[in-house]
Amino acid sequence: MGGVKIVVTGASGLIGTALVTRLHASGHEVVRLVRRPPRAGDEVRWDPERGTVDLDGLAGVDGAVHLAGAGVGDHRWTDDYKRQIRDSRVLGTRTLVEALTKLDPLPRVLVSGSAVGYYGSRGDEVLTETSGAGEGFLAEVVHAWEAEAVPAAQAGIRVTYARTGLVMAPTGGAFGRLLPLLKLGVAGPLGNGRQWWPWITLEDETAALEFLLEKDVEGPVNLSAPNPQRQGELTKALGRAFRRPALLPAPAIALRAVLGEFAADVLASQRMLPKALLDAGFSFRHPDLDSAAEWLRAQS
Repeated sequence: MGGVKIVVTGASGLIGTALVTRLHASGHEVVRLVRRPPRAGDEVRWDPERGTVDLDGLAGVDGAVHLAGAGVGDHRWTDDYKRQIRDSRVLGTRTLVEALTKLDPLPRVLVSGSAVGYYGSRGDEVLTETSGAGEGFLAEVVHAWEAEAVPAAQAGIRVTYARTGLVMAPTGGAFGRLLPLLKLGVAGPLGNGRQWWPWITLEDETAALEFLLEKDVEGPVNLSAPNPQRQGELTKALGRAFRRPALLPAPAIALRAVLGEFAADVLASQRMLPKALLDAGFSFRHPDLDSAAEWLRAQS
């Protein structure tokens, strides 16, 4: 795909910021949807809660990457914040899809954000895109989130659901919180450390999103490295890369005391594999944990 016009929501977030940089480097024109008055020529205003988008700013858009949503780990899960987590995804997707389906010509593709939370906690079960939905709050949120993109597919837009795992980056996300502790030598297993963590480096995450814009892939796509690891082994690999011990465990009871209901998802086990990505020919820069950990150290 040559240089085309791509609209991105959540462009100021961890993944969105890196994706915009990648898309610009590939020669694409990027339109960033923002909730405030635009301050730059590439910004277009939208209001997901009111369901409005400046359609004129989307004229000529070839594709969209939808990443906007309240961070699941940013605050303790009160009833109000759980509602914010859900509404930010459901209303945001609904608003974007309604705008895209009004355009003429229609955009060619929508890569709609999703998450590993779709599967719930599944122990040692291998999870691919054909695995069914799990149980729990995040599974329910992701199911509703993905459902809001269905009208885009019905209108003739190719839709993929990017079910992202835990993004490995030096700042932001779960790893951004783990690394400062690791550097102090106090990061260790969470709970029993035997839960599977579906990780992916930020570099591979953004490369995969760009890949999905270009390749004829539709439906759910797992965005995680092909070698998921148990959380305890992952922490040990990071400890080796940063030359710090990773021994002190964080007991499940302590996590529940600090994180509340969100602790259940931190302790969830999701052995997710990126079958659809691999079948489509995607090549990971960091397919194994040691190379990913070294990459993370170099970025820190």
